[in-house]
This record gives sequence, C-alpha cells and structure tokens, in this order.
Amino acid sequence: MKANEKSLRDRVALITGAGSGIGRTVAQKFAQQGAELVILGRTPKELAETAKELKKADAKVTELVADIADSDSMAKAFGQLRARFNHLDILVANAGVNGVWAPLEQIELEEWDQTIAINVRGTFLTIKQALPLLKAARGSITVVASVNGTRIFSNTGATAYSCSKAAQVAMVKMLAVELGPAGVRINVVCPGAITTNISDNTKKRDLDKVRIPVEYPKGTIPLTQNQPGKPEDVADLIWFLSSPNAQHITGSEVYVDGAQSLLQG
Repeated sequence: MKANEKSLRDRVALITGAGSGIGRTVAQKFAQQGAELVILGRTPKELAETAKELKKADAKVTELVADIADSDSMAKAFGQLRARFNHLDILVANAGVNGVWAPLEQIELEEWDQTIAINVRGTFLTIKQALPLLKAARGSITVVASVNGTRIFSNTGATAYSCSKAAQVAMVKMLAVELGPAGVRINVVCPGAITTNISDNTKKRDLDKVRIPVEYPKGTIPLTQNQPGKPEDVADLIWFLSSPNAQHITGSEVYVDGAQSLLQG
C-alpha cells in the first residue's frame, strides 16, 4: 500500500460515542483515510458539532442519535442506517461511561446497573444490530475497552467500570472464534490514561477510604514520564485494525498506555 493511498476509501464506518474524545478523533482519522462515516451518539449537540467539523474537511457524514443501552433506540438507528446504506464495512464500538467509582458498599444498584448497561449491554446491542451488514461485507469490529479490569486492578472503587471492561474483552475473544468463519474480524483496544473528557461522566465518592496507598515517584507512565497519551494514539491503532493491513488479526487485545498498566497493575 502506498503511503498516500486512502486505505478506507469507499468503506462505510460506524463509530459510536463519536461526539467527543476518542470517538471524535477516530472519525477524523477515518475521514482522512476516505471512509464514509456514520457517527452515533446520544447527545445531539455534540454529534452535530462533530459532523460539522468533519464536513468542513469534505467528509461524507451521517448522524444517528441513539442510546446504545436501549434496544428500541438502537433498532431505530440501525433501521436508518440500513435505509441509507444497507451496507457496513467497519464498526468501532467506542461509546461508554466511567460511571460511579466508590467503595462497594456505597454503590447503589441503579448506579451499578447503569454502568453495566451502557458498557456491556450497549456493546452487545451495537454488535448484534451491526452483524448482518458486517457479515455481508466481511467487515471488521473494534471495541474500545480499558486497562482497568484487564491489566490494572489498583484503581480501587472502579469495580463496576472494571467489570464492564473485562466483560468487553471476553466478549471480543468469544466472538472472534464465532465470527471468524463469516470473515468478520473483531479486536479490542485497551487505552490507559488518554487526554479526553471522559472524566466528565465519572462520579467519585470516598475513594480515600478504600484506596491502597502506592507512590510512583517517577510517574505512572514509563514511556512518557507521566504524560497521558493522545486520542490520536488510539485512533491510529483503531485505523490499523480496521484496515486491510490487519487482515489476519482477530481476537486480539492491544494496549495503548505507554506501559502504564505494567507498572500499576
């Protein structure tokens, strides 16, 4: 492949959680590579801002407003997608929340259920709705999980979030075997500290009561001396996994964290 060739030209890519952070950056990367974009989110204003930005760069963009944890909402969104394209080559299941981080005794059932619903049921519904189209195209799926619950277990209080991220990794590995004969690839990326606004949907309560005191005098990210990664670092990996360059890669979990999880795990 030539360096200036657009690796995703004429491919239809659906990105969830595209209104901000990693999702928006993935959409920008895919647009640069020639993909036709379908961006899905539950906040119309953020989604419109992303679409406006992409269209300025002459990208083809379709907006879908939906709650990934709601089956009716997702069925409606995918009905719109099929009416518009009846085709899907790439799925990036990125939408998710941090939810409530607190001692287990203080986490309310509704708070637990909300995190699991968005991060696990939402990923399930997204993939399930997309599968018929992806199978027809022999397409690819990338799920965005986290280092938490997969290689880091020292973020005490992040129990619901960590369980949801571990579940996403298990889901990907199960589906890699199931979907392989249909020619559908599925992988999972696990970012560490990345400069995004995900902390806006994190509620922390009384973590000092359960957190184990550990000090990292030279920082927590060895590769960058404690500087967090950029959304572009994750987007570049997702582009690779979604492109023909990764045609024999499936069922893999890939960490984007500058060795943070190896130090903090």
